Amino acid sequence: MELIPRPQYTEKIAGLMNRGMMLILVGQRRVGKSKILELFKDWLSLNRPQANVVYINKEYQEFRGIVSAEQLYDYAVVRLPQGGDNYLLIDEVQDIENYENALRSFHAENRCQVIATGSNAYVFSSELGTRLSGRYIEIKIYALSYLEFLQFHNMEDGDQALMHYLMMGGLPGLSAFETEGESQINDYLEGVYNTVLVKDIVSREKVRNVPQLENIIRFVADNVGKPVSVTNIVRYMTSKGEKISEETVSNYLKYLRDAFLAMPIKRFDIHGKVLLEANNKHYFSDHGIRNYLCGSDIRGSIEKVMENVVWNHLRRQGFEVTVGILRAGEIDFVATKADRRIYVQVTYLLASDDTVKREFGNLAAIKDNYPKLVVSLDPVSGGFSEYPGIEHVHLRDFLKTAL
Repeated sequence: MELIPRPQYTEKIAGLMNRGMMLILVGQRRVGKSKILELFKDWLSLNRPQANVVYINKEYQEFRGIVSAEQLYDYAVVRLPQGGDNYLLIDEVQDIENYENALRSFHAENRCQVIATGSNAYVFSSELGTRLSGRYIEIKIYALSYLEFLQFHNMEDGDQALMHYLMMGGLPGLSAFETEGESQINDYLEGVYNTVLVKDIVSREKVRNVPQLENIIRFVADNVGKPVSVTNIVRYMTSKGEKISEETVSNYLKYLRDAFLAMPIKRFDIHGKVLLEANNKHYFSDHGIRNYLCGSDIRGSIEKVMENVVWNHLRRQGFEVTVGILRAGEIDFVATKADRRIYVQVTYLLASDDTVKREFGNLAAIKDNYPKLVVSLDPVSGGFSEYPGIEHVHLRDFLKTAL
């Protein structure tokens, strides 16, 4: 299968290599980590033709014999001579027992640039800091952006393409299916979801009550963009006749985060300039999986999906994203990168004066000079004279913009 370039990742990897740190590609299953590692292997062949490159993909039969750190070291060391321009690329490294021992040795010997991926979120989050402490940089891999979606599906930008993106999500593997094949798309999303559920959560965390866990996942999916507290979930489950402790709910939410399935977003008091710890909102790494969990007809939840898409667009560009809290209301997203900040409101349509007042008025209540945007699906964009300095953009234009 032809590899479709994702240059933002190959360029980022290239910019960070040979700086004395291992590079670890992390993200939800099926967002394309393995393909990006292949793309970087091709980049090396073009840009470092004299380099020594060892590429190990644990899903290939030829590498099934490498199951321990010792075997990994012995295989790579003879192919990576000391002092050479050396690169060790490992896909699915978590399948090698005690892999960190070999990687630490290569790092200590300054023998090669290590670039690795792994599907097991637990290994590449809470354990990684212990196993490779101070020796690695995480590179987050995301589902496809809207522009990547157009490229992968060979589509022209337009309202129909945007709706396909909002409904299908951004998993690269969906490019093998027709955009009209709803049944096949749902089957694919179901397969990815079940793999994440079984391998990255149930098996790894030894979850016994799987139906209970799935009820909570669906609750989170249905409440994308709304504050979700542990107490609220306990009350919801109790109303369904299920007994569950706050500790169990808290653990389940952590498992979703560690599997990169659904991520919490903290609230930020704009006036007080402090983070608030309770009642986080949650968004999905891929909104297609969110839609699968809630039903493929998104007409009743279009605004939730739009928020999820905007959140991911901001994250892809390196922003730290929080929810803004004001005395008068809420700002959907406060996006911060270094000394930059952008405030973003998301709404389906500016269909009434009350909606305009809510979306624009909340932004107008922020008395600073950072950019302020309202994103909607209105066919006509442009600001309002009574709210100077606040820009109104169509979602399509927003998703095509480098912020």
